[in-house]
Amino acid sequence: MKITDSFCWRIGVVAYPPIRWVTVPINVRPFVPSRLTRRRGHESGRIPTTVVAGYIALTKPRIIELLLITTIPTMVVANDGWPSLWLMVVTMVGGTLAAGGANAINMYIDRDIDALMERTKNRPLVTGLISPRNGLIFAISLEIVAFLVLWAGTNLLSGILALSATLFYVFIYSLWLKRTSKQNIVIGGAAGAVPVLVGWAAVTNSLSWTPWLLFLVIFLWTPPHFWALAIKHNDDYTAAGVPMLPSVVSHEKVISAMIRYTIALLISSLILVPVSNMGWVYGISALVLGVAFLWGTIALGKSDSPSASMRLFSFSISYISLLFIALTVDVFVR
Repeated sequence: MKITDSFCWRIGVVAYPPIRWVTVPINVRPFVPSRLTRRRGHESGRIPTTVVAGYIALTKPRIIELLLITTIPTMVVANDGWPSLWLMVVTMVGGTLAAGGANAINMYIDRDIDALMERTKNRPLVTGLISPRNGLIFAISLEIVAFLVLWAGTNLLSGILALSATLFYVFIYSLWLKRTSKQNIVIGGAAGAVPVLVGWAAVTNSLSWTPWLLFLVIFLWTPPHFWALAIKHNDDYTAAGVPMLPSVVSHEKVISAMIRYTIALLISSLILVPVSNMGWVYGISALVLGVAFLWGTIALGKSDSPSASMRLFSFSISYISLLFIALTVDVFVR
């Protein structure tokens, strides 16, 4: 699941805005492995060489993987145990389509600046593998199907939440904030935190304090997660004129902001214990993981090397994954 400049169906990075339904690059076996070649450049991944692979790439499948690690645990907590297999499958299918559609719209909007950045210059709309018109039609079709799947398979609230995340990601983040504000990923990251709301609503057809606290956790996780990646690709954002924080302020100011968000993240994750009656498994995990994340962020202040920033970026993915795994385990042992 990059709660980077994509939709992390947390609505997220690994670095939700970061639609991110909870934005995060994670290695995923490609759908058509024999027809893809390794990407050369700053971004790890594969260059699509077939139209099918190109459409898959438009959805940013590595970001969508975050769905599994945030949405399913949220549904388990909401149900106080495993929900029905049908409900989990329908929610994941709808959420995957919604996230994929939002990511594809983002690529359509950003195709001009993607051509200027080493990390994104091989995306299918930049290379011409897929035409912008066909890419946009594909993206909108995914969103329509996603809404119908969630509405028919779960409830209207889940469908509306997923659609709202897409609209926020597209209009607030992609069209407005990304190119105009250094706080783009902070505000835009809200879209990547919505998937936990969708997962909770799919089970309960309502929203309580717990899903909103989980939303807050992912929202606060997104900036330090994504800025760690942006530090490495600082030159890309500068060349494209995108005011990502590491490209417009000093390294010291970036680290200071990351530390503030990491502290807030640690506190918010621990608030879940008394408010949502979480047990010792989650509580200890949240404390240990949060302190480790904070320590890593502070350590990054002593080095602005790409390798150091990518180590923290990788750990941020492990952090959010392990935190939500602990959330699931806690339900069955407390």
